Amino acid sequence: MPMKGAGDADLAVIDEFDGGVGWIAYPDETMERASHALAVDGDVWVLDPVDADGVDDLLAGLDGEVAGIVVCLDRHKRDAAAIATRHDVPVYVPDWMTGVATKLDAPVERFGRELGGMRAVTVRDSSIPPWQEVALYDEEGAMLYVPESVGASAYMRTESETLGVHPMLRLTPPRRALAGLDPERVLCGHGAGVTADGGRALAAALDGSRGKAPGLYAKTLRQFLG
Repeated sequence: MPMKGAGDADLAVIDEFDGGVGWIAYPDETMERASHALAVDGDVWVLDPVDADGVDDLLAGLDGEVAGIVVCLDRHKRDAAAIATRHDVPVYVPDWMTGVATKLDAPVERFGRELGGMRAVTVRDSSIPPWQEVALYDEEGAMLYVPESVGASAYMRTESETLGVHPMLRLTPPRRALAGLDPERVLCGHGAGVTADGGRALAAALDGSRGKAPGLYAKTLRQFLG
């Protein structure tokens, strides 16, 4: 399987629930890049999207108009500008995130600690490795979106994990940023999310990150060699 799909997409719907939907544009790719759209207080926010035929139909099925496209990780520019242009809305980028706005061919708006009623949680802002990431937490709706540090794709999880910490962060998991959150639903930028008891899955991922790191690395090595 390729790391990232290209060419004609074959959209697969994931994480479908009242007030939101997720999709993977290229289901056969290793990275399992997941995109989401959330309807909050009459506005639809599109998070880290990869474009595909059928995306606009998914957005039209939500309650509200598209208010903006959101880049939550500095590496997740993806197709944000193209979808923003098509819907005549800005791309929203955290006010502290650097090196992203100038690379987007679309109007850009900045946001701080809140976006559309959701709390913006700084997960990581580091130069080594280069990594700028914000999570979005809808406490009232019991929903958390994490774009990269925690995910559900196969390459992020051992066989015993529902959610897993990114391989590069296994020894330094983002406990300070995420440990105090207790969502029912956890959505991820890679892989289908957790639709129930997400707080427990998140806590297990963070608590077991270091101890399960050797197992994940061994699994990855077997896949690479196999």
